[in-house]
Amino acid sequence: MFTKRGAIFANRIDAGRRLASKLEHLRGKDLVVLGLPRGGVPVAAEVARALGAPLDVIVVRKLGVPFQPEVAMGAIGEDGARCISHDLITAAGITDRDVAVVERRERVELERRALHYRRDRPRLGLDGRIAVVVDDGIATGSTAQAACQVARAHGASRVVLAVPVAPQDWTRRLADAADEFVCVATPDPFVAVGQFYADFSPTSDDEVIDCLSRGATTTPGRDDSGRCEVAEEVQIPSGDRMLSGYLTIPAGAPGIVLFAHGSGSSRHSRRNQFVASVINRAGIGTLLFDLLTVNEESSRDNAFNVELLARRLRDATTWVRSRPGCADTALGYFGASTGAAAALWAASDPENKVDVVVARGGRPDLAGPRLALVTAPTLLIVGSHDRAVLDLNRQAQAKLRGVSHLEVVPGATHLFEEPETLQRAAELARDWFVRHLSRPTPSFPLVR
Repeated sequence: MFTKRGAIFANRIDAGRRLASKLEHLRGKDLVVLGLPRGGVPVAAEVARALGAPLDVIVVRKLGVPFQPEVAMGAIGEDGARCISHDLITAAGITDRDVAVVERRERVELERRALHYRRDRPRLGLDGRIAVVVDDGIATGSTAQAACQVARAHGASRVVLAVPVAPQDWTRRLADAADEFVCVATPDPFVAVGQFYADFSPTSDDEVIDCLSRGATTTPGRDDSGRCEVAEEVQIPSGDRMLSGYLTIPAGAPGIVLFAHGSGSSRHSRRNQFVASVINRAGIGTLLFDLLTVNEESSRDNAFNVELLARRLRDATTWVRSRPGCADTALGYFGASTGAAAALWAASDPENKVDVVVARGGRPDLAGPRLALVTAPTLLIVGSHDRAVLDLNRQAQAKLRGVSHLEVVPGATHLFEEPETLQRAAELARDWFVRHLSRPTPSFPLVR
């Protein structure tokens, strides 16, 4: 939950979406969004998606003074880009040979990282374009400054440095680095970037690669048929409550998957956001939303009130169908942990007309007798080491009336935290939704 004292952002995805709202004036311009690895890339991915702009990584290496490596005498980027502080080199008595030795060493590492992150994709050209350099925050700003210098060396006509959070004097410190500075928050006191994130866990290389892959394969905006991609914060009415959510619909999507998170989680769940990104990449829409309000989250009874959660999910379903062009849209549910019980409970309502259900590490037993009323094709995904839950899923599958399948992910525990297990679960969910969300493609106008 978003409860860390002093936190401004739930996580990097939340920060990226809020930063994107500050960059709307760049929409429609010839720009490239460049994320600094690793933490800046998921922030940049949200900015690129919101602006309908291409995404790339900007890999830079600072050139440290030989006898004092923490002091930068320059920076290098891909394709031979280099920026050297000749005044510093002269004042410090550094020879050209010294510079060459440091540069040769750093360039080997730079090229290794660029190849690792980008795989077989070429660097996006910046010549004559606006470069939007994005990081997850500014502390000293030295790496961001180097990135801006390299972007200019690559031919960018204008450089915008954009971050979610920075110290109050950040623009003075970096005055010559960029043409424009954009920031969501400049809190005081400022100790470290991580203090302003509820979740500031390290970004893995795999996450960077996934973000770049999505940026390379997904074209935001309108497709040739005039359909729109939706990527927006939403408010969903449920009784006398308003539930916050984030709706993403790729152009031409055949349907939308509504996520029901487990106890102690929310729309900011990194696991659900990751699964949603895999589903989005397959061209299917997603709705991540909070089943409980902030005040309701404090009660554990609410988190296990499956009937309440199912009612909220049905209300969200009604809300989706009320959007222009969505009345006959194919819909699916993805439920995790107790959210899986809510998804199955809601799917058991014949008036809900849900087309497909996927449960990951679910507690379907909490849906009780409602299981026998579920006719939608249902996939149950459980880790092989989550033995108690695996038994519960086997028992639940026997009670389902429709097509069902139990998939066991080797080596996974309840939260799928082991390497590659969440990726496997996401791919299984994606394939099930692709197979069963097969109604005629609807049109999704963007309504703000």
